[in-house]
Amino acid sequence: MNDFSLKFQMSKRLCHGLFLFLAVAFIWGVAAELTATEMTTVRVRDKVEIDDNEVLLGQIAVIEGGDIQLIQQLKGIVIGKAPLPGKSRNYDQHHLKMRLKQHHINLSAIYLEVPRRVEISRSYVEIDKQKIREIVSDFIIQNSPREDKMVRIKEIRVPQSVFLSKGRITYKVSSPRSWELMGKCSIAVEFSVNGHSQKRVWATARVEVLGPVVVTRKPLGRYKPITEDDIALKTMDLADLPSNVITDLEAVLGKRTKRAIGAQIPLRADVIELPPLVKRGDLVVIIAESQGLRITARGRVKKKGRRGERIPVVNVDSKKVLYGRVIDANTVKVDF
Repeated sequence: MNDFSLKFQMSKRLCHGLFLFLAVAFIWGVAAELTATEMTTVRVRDKVEIDDNEVLLGQIAVIEGGDIQLIQQLKGIVIGKAPLPGKSRNYDQHHLKMRLKQHHINLSAIYLEVPRRVEISRSYVEIDKQKIREIVSDFIIQNSPREDKMVRIKEIRVPQSVFLSKGRITYKVSSPRSWELMGKCSIAVEFSVNGHSQKRVWATARVEVLGPVVVTRKPLGRYKPITEDDIALKTMDLADLPSNVITDLEAVLGKRTKRAIGAQIPLRADVIELPPLVKRGDLVVIIAESQGLRITARGRVKKKGRRGERIPVVNVDSKKVLYGRVIDANTVKVDF
């Protein structure tokens, strides 16, 4: 055999071998493609945004195949808890395969495509700090005393914006001391989504409440009867004053001071009193009444008393000590 014939035979064998290799590779590829087509395929996306509290496989993957029952089972598998609104969480291949095995899924019976890392983010609605300030401001205005007082909100501090799940958002505002929204006060805003409480934020407000306050025009001595010339109304911030400060002139007139008070001092309920109508040793008329029967007697007061106060009084004739209420400067009425 000459060289030409030898080379021709070798080339022929090489072409035949290459043809067999390509044919086998083609058959394998077709077989693999047919197998993938017949099997249920699970193709997991690398980035997914969800709205729910749990991450389901059906939310993060495209699942296809002919076994409808298996597809529904795969879609309902819980991969894990969803991140908080506005946050994200990563899952890897190992975690996903482990969750499938825990649900008794035969991995060899499905065609699984999983990226090295799956990033799950939670959709959200942001309530910014300005919106929360507006909510708190409306609450203060609606729940503050009106009458002759002027409310001025000097400052509202909100620590942070709020991130909520998507849905029907409602809120409830409350204050531990809602009956006196003045000065520095803490106010809570609780947000709910679809009827479920989700986030609470505390705001701090400084509220100025301007109103009339009774003040002294001049220094007043101890036990000084208070007249119109002694007092005046002055507009002041009630947040800086005690809760028992007096705001009505009529509540002061006819009373007296318990101690000496300087000029331009706000009057409080604990520094004034009604003057006693009777004092120890005064002679009074003792009255006892019952169903049309009226009995009177002379008595001597044993203790000073104001109108309506119950004091001891001695019957001058019988020397018996009785207890009655002061009616006026000359009369004490006892129970009969």
